[in-house]
Amino acid sequence: MQRRSARERSGSGSGTGLYGSQIGSNVLPAAVAELIGTFILVYTGTAVVVATVLERPITGLPYDSLAIPLAFGLVLVALVAALGHVSGAHLNPAITLGLAVTRKFPWNFVPAYIGAQLLGAILAAVATWITFGAEARNQVGLASPATGPGVGFLQAVLVEIFITFILVFVVISVATDERAPAGVAPIAVGFALAAAIFIGGPTTGAAVNPARALGPIIVAWNNWDLALIYIIGPIIGGILAAVLYDNFISRADAPG
Repeated sequence: MQRRSARERSGSGSGTGLYGSQIGSNVLPAAVAELIGTFILVYTGTAVVVATVLERPITGLPYDSLAIPLAFGLVLVALVAALGHVSGAHLNPAITLGLAVTRKFPWNFVPAYIGAQLLGAILAAVATWITFGAEARNQVGLASPATGPGVGFLQAVLVEIFITFILVFVVISVATDERAPAGVAPIAVGFALAAAIFIGGPTTGAAVNPARALGPIIVAWNNWDLALIYIIGPIIGGILAAVLYDNFISRADAPG
């Protein structure tokens, strides 16, 4: 007997779906979960970035740059495990829009999710400011992402497309396809985010997430000239990954 594709298993694809979450008609608790989850994700990541740049160690030597992708990746593992069954743990407008385009998330819920994600990121930037003081905002811009030396607009957008594609492709695979091994989703998604930051960190700061970028930019009020990079790139990368998986990869069946 042939296995059904992810689209066939999920019916019309209009449900919320990720990690088995079912929001139903009451989006408010799910949006609150998205706000809290995005707050924790962005607060953890930006706090580690600031601590690394300001050389604020827990004890002994300060963090090195490897701490940044590890912090983002590890906290995402925890958040997917904690919130995946509640809201789908999108925590990223690129994921929300990719799911909506492929009819795996209702369009009428998109504004609530993206608004919650952005508010969570803004509150996280404020928390990082409170945690490390004025130096965090004045010297590090609350970890607002920025391009590396010699990196132009087009190159930066392409890098953000590539690395967001990696993250969203993994999310769509392990969170919407029943063939994915049970229990692997949090680890796979966290590792994918860490890999994306390892790749893109030196060139774009690896936002991989418009909310993660805009929260610090708004609170620190800097790097506005770069904001479009971190909106356009992740959204395109997320939609491309979702469309490719939904329309091609999900239709593959294991060899008989």
